[in-house]
Amino acid sequence: MRILGISAFYHDSAAALLVDGEIVAAAQEERFTRKKHDPGFPRNAIEYCLSQADCSLHEIDFVVFYEKPFLKFERLIETYLAFAPRGLRSFGMAMPIWIKEKLFQKRMLGRMLNDLDPEFSPTTKLRFSEHHFSHAASAFYPSPFREAVVLTIDGVGEWATASAGIGRGSTLDIKKELLFPHSLGLLYSAFTYYTGFKVNSGEYKVMGLAPYGEPKYKDVILSKLVDLKQDGTFRLDQSYFNYCTGLTMTNDKFARLFGNPVRDPTKDLLTQFHMDVAASIQAVTDEIILRLTRSLAREYNISNICLAGGVALNCVANGKVLRDGAFKNIWIQPAAGDAGGALGAALAGWHVGLQKPRVVNPSDSMQGALLGPGYDQLAIEQQLSSAGAVYERVSDRDAIDVAARSLANGKAVGWFQGRMEFGPRALGSRSILADPRSPTMQKLLNLKIKHRESFRPFAPAVLREDVASWFELDYDSPYMLLVADVKSEHLRTMTLDEQRLFGIDKLNVVRSTIPAVTHVDNSARIQTVQADANPRFHALLTRFKELTGCPVLVNTSFNVRGEPIVCSPKDALRCFLGTELDLLVCGNALLWKDQQAPHKKAEYVHEFELD
Repeated sequence: MRILGISAFYHDSAAALLVDGEIVAAAQEERFTRKKHDPGFPRNAIEYCLSQADCSLHEIDFVVFYEKPFLKFERLIETYLAFAPRGLRSFGMAMPIWIKEKLFQKRMLGRMLNDLDPEFSPTTKLRFSEHHFSHAASAFYPSPFREAVVLTIDGVGEWATASAGIGRGSTLDIKKELLFPHSLGLLYSAFTYYTGFKVNSGEYKVMGLAPYGEPKYKDVILSKLVDLKQDGTFRLDQSYFNYCTGLTMTNDKFARLFGNPVRDPTKDLLTQFHMDVAASIQAVTDEIILRLTRSLAREYNISNICLAGGVALNCVANGKVLRDGAFKNIWIQPAAGDAGGALGAALAGWHVGLQKPRVVNPSDSMQGALLGPGYDQLAIEQQLSSAGAVYERVSDRDAIDVAARSLANGKAVGWFQGRMEFGPRALGSRSILADPRSPTMQKLLNLKIKHRESFRPFAPAVLREDVASWFELDYDSPYMLLVADVKSEHLRTMTLDEQRLFGIDKLNVVRSTIPAVTHVDNSARIQTVQADANPRFHALLTRFKELTGCPVLVNTSFNVRGEPIVCSPKDALRCFLGTELDLLVCGNALLWKDQQAPHKKAEYVHEFELD
């Protein structure tokens, strides 16, 4: 039995495939088209999934779409009617698209699937799941828990902006929902817009900027914008927002409340004000999520919680939920955003639609999120040779040893191994790696290699067996979705002058023995690496530890700003040649920068629209 899940037409389109209930493939469309957050029909991702099962589309038993378009259309119409006559311009722009494409999305999907395979029968095989149920299914069914509270939070699906449910065995029941326009995801996105970052793309930048500021505006947000109840539910004062009927997230009343206009990223530098605003919305987000989780723990008396939806990518809040202890165990879907909805839709089709039993994996069923395309050594070398690359093929042991020694010597290494990760995080298959002990590495990676904002932190990948010795965490965090502090014994005592620094001036202070992964508040977004989940990456970390005594590496995604994570060896080579990376380890092929033909770095970096 084969079930294909699809998410599309908003952002981060994706496809995922189950075979007899087992997850065999999942990938985002952006990785193939090289268009970040690609919202289009995921033709390439579907074709990849089908190739993994060696079947044609008409041989798929069911295709499940991750939401119900007609309910979304209903919400759009009712919202415009509720706010009329406001929003006439936005209404006029949206309606032709909705009527032409989205109201009849089932028909459009059927046509697109038939373009892939004329023998596919949409009338008998195409199904639809609700948006938040897809998120909930993606969180609970792959989790290691037989029973769990399931919390999903995002911008908005059809009507729901958050949902809470209970998963037991193969059943999943949604118990309560928070409805549009009251949305934590949209609230966070409003502040993303206000601080000059792109909505649905820059939210993680706000999270990274927050530790540079103080939450000076938390009380203003909670007194003016958010009517927050003790159980974590809330209402937003819509007079400050524009997302229901306008073309922006916030309005002039919002700007007057905080005393500054929306930041124009093309003209306005980030200031202490923006850092304090970021700190404030992060503090409010933490407060809302903790109230929700505490309330759910009291109500249902279950020790496990699963999270999904875009807000579940807020690893700062996730770390606080774990430390809070209302739930003993937490599991977060690594593709928590809309891409993961494709997987959730397929799982909903299997367990709910077909009422198939569930097999619980004591780790989880995501296979380390390594569900994308992989390339054997022959395919790697064919792509490298066709592009004129100079490389040396070595043994597994030598590839790991050369990479570890290069990292220990301060080199920045592109690491392309095995199957590509599903979700927004590189987890040791499509990664840029570096030595966390270097006090200059964060700046080098941000400015010379990633070409992104200097304030952005980098994550540590650490051997699971060593995590508790380096961080205030003794818990699995395989998907880089939990934040914890660096252990005090690894921190450096700061001078009085350093302690008095504010804002971006904090950036260059060396705070620990692993400064490249220690954020300005001494925290880190941690990835734990286990031998059974990713043996090659674990072996590299182990060898680096043997050489240096440090079981930690800087791990960031293999791309530049605005570019999707690399998918193929050809993608990896182009990024390697277009940046200041020193070494590329592509399977067992070693490529040194100084051995390659001259390249045009600036042209590569500017190929991608900044996010």
